[in-house]
Amino acid sequence: MKLHKWSDIKAKKFSPEKVREIRESALAELREMDLTAIREAAGLTQTEVAAKLEATQSHLSKIESRGDHRISTVRRFVEAIGGDLEVVAVVKGKRVKLVGV
Repeated sequence: MKLHKWSDIKAKKFSPEKVREIRESALAELREMDLTAIREAAGLTQTEVAAKLEATQSHLSKIESRGDHRISTVRRFVEAIGGDLEVVAVVKGKRVKLVGV
């Protein structure tokens, strides 16, 4: 059985413009995840993340379903799934990473 490289298949099936469009679409989707989606993308259950936060699964469920979050809560959540939180403000079209938040 002959194996094919993804780069070869991609070059055959898609134009460079289409590859760029697909990549941008995927990145936009990643940028728009809620807490539940980011946890699921990390391959973790509510129970696993709750244990890392020293909370109950039901408490984690409430955190995920809230519409408004404290930055400290989101930071702890993101760190529990193995990530780092960066807070970025967009002012007049310029992206500014906030420090000390």
